[in-house]
Amino acid sequence: MKKISLIIAFVLFTVIGASAQIERPVTWSYAAKKISKTEAVVYMKATMEEGWHIYSQNLKPGGPNPTVFKFAASKDYSPIGKTTEPKPTTYFDQNFKMNVSYFGNQVIFQQKVKLNKAAVTVKGTVEFMVCNDEKCLPPEEVNFSIPVK
Repeated sequence: MKKISLIIAFVLFTVIGASAQIERPVTWSYAAKKISKTEAVVYMKATMEEGWHIYSQNLKPGGPNPTVFKFAASKDYSPIGKTTEPKPTTYFDQNFKMNVSYFGNQVIFQQKVKLNKAAVTVKGTVEFMVCNDEKCLPPEEVNFSIPVK
């Protein structure tokens, strides 16, 4: 009888655990390209599962969380200007009662950096919010580390 109770408990915990899996509809990948001896461009690519989207960096307050890049302070490199993005899709979102700009499928953000030595690693975080037509997930922060050689 004790074995049966343990088996039932194990099955229940397995089923509950499986149903509570964290959704991660966005994957990030990174690359860098030197454009001179003292400058490079780092690329941060978000790929979303079908039906999901992330938001532009340039949103007005009162809506969804914008995508935000933060670069770690370093003596080896320094960001030049702001992180750029391609033209987003903009529409009036009934949930937020405002125009919002977003990217579906995939998007590549770019950041120019000044290099203070030949090989560096650009580090930082990206915070983003992902939504589909049914729900939004809580904002997520992801660390990145991009080698520049």
